[in-house]
Amino acid sequence: MLFPKNLGAYLSLDETAFSNGDLYTILTNKKAKGKKGAIVAMVKGTKAEVVIKTPRKTTIKQRNKVKEVTLDMAGNMGLIVKKSFPNATLVIDRFHVQKLALDALQEIRIKHRWEAIDTENDAIENARNKFLKYTPKLLSNGDTLKQLLARSRYLLYKSSNKWTENQSNRAEILFQRYPDLEKAYKLCQNLSWIFNNTKDKTSALIRLAKWDEKVRQVSFNTIARTMAIHYKNILNYFDNRSTNASAESFNAKIKAFRAQFRGVRNVDFFLFRLTNIFA
Repeated sequence: MLFPKNLGAYLSLDETAFSNGDLYTILTNKKAKGKKGAIVAMVKGTKAEVVIKTPRKTTIKQRNKVKEVTLDMAGNMGLIVKKSFPNATLVIDRFHVQKLALDALQEIRIKHRWEAIDTENDAIENARNKFLKYTPKLLSNGDTLKQLLARSRYLLYKSSNKWTENQSNRAEILFQRYPDLEKAYKLCQNLSWIFNNTKDKTSALIRLAKWDEKVRQVSFNTIARTMAIHYKNILNYFDNRSTNASAESFNAKIKAFRAQFRGVRNVDFFLFRLTNIFA
């Protein structure tokens, strides 16, 4: 589906699922702010060669008016924008970059948690073999080591000034036992600080380069390589501080709309209603 009249200078590109995990690629106009006129194009699937055909049905003059498109780091999304809107600047959403760093932080926590579970299982088996009752060792806040790692999940997503008293105590114990988690946590917070407090591309490039050096010392090599590949489009964020928040918000509206009708029984009719409201 294509709605050429909704084409604007600033667009967002994202994917969402309606039913049974089927993905749809959605191009939205930021100016509409998730209301009528928001949907520019909607295509079933995420294959670049398929999606490209829909926006290219408009004239080259219309497509050349597009100045900026925000998107995630998926290769197919970048290709769709380059082939469809030759004059558009690609801006990788800062929250996708931060999420990548946070996912790596959680991977370290999960690795330590599995190690703690294995250690506890070994201790339980040893106690049983000796016909003894196993009593787990409690930390100063009342958690076992396994519980400490499980309950630390949400505090690692938050800034330290937003921690509750219990979370602060838990973080202190966690970081004493696992210095690698503390280093990774500080790197994630530092990345967030760079995006929040840097005003121009030059400063951002310098700060991200220094951040990259620290990252390579904490086994965050995958993040370092990913950011090195996409750094130009990541830096484009500092031109207008554009994010893909409008696309994520629109996806949330679609999910709420779907939940309101308890799922999607008839996809065609669902799309018809969706486009009547938002296109």
